[in-house]
Amino acid sequence: MRVAVISDTHLPRGARRLPDACVEELRAADLILHVGDVIAASVLEELRALGPPVEAVQGNMDEPTLKAELPVERVVEAGGARIAMVHIAGPAAREERLAARFPGCDAVVYGHTHVPQVMRHRDAWILNPGSPTERRRAPQRAMLVLEVAQGAIEPRLITFSAGP
Repeated sequence: MRVAVISDTHLPRGARRLPDACVEELRAADLILHVGDVIAASVLEELRALGPPVEAVQGNMDEPTLKAELPVERVVEAGGARIAMVHIAGPAAREERLAARFPGCDAVVYGHTHVPQVMRHRDAWILNPGSPTERRRAPQRAMLVLEVAQGAIEPRLITFSAGP
């Protein structure tokens, strides 16, 4: 199973849009996870129109409609793996805290920082896809693709050059 993970899209904003390569990865996925700060319900609907099912959690910048619709955290099952989702993971040195917050999960995916992270902590992956639209302190805009089979997760960070 192929899972595409994005966060912190912060759309719509001017002429900003998802990079074409990101949209291709989203369309090719079996499941899309958005880890908060979608911002507008219309953008979530656009993601759902790409085809694969979309699971999302609310971010701190999301409009009230999204905050009413989306949970703060959730756990999804994909390819035999349990993947926890939360937008804000708290201050640095968060790995132990996230693993303890979501026991029995094979991965914890979070957002908010815009800085990608792919790290193994004990028995779980701690993952942050960064942002495909707004890099902030990260070296590049990014997303994650997870190949999941029989509960095993192989994460791959995909980066995007400047421009749409």
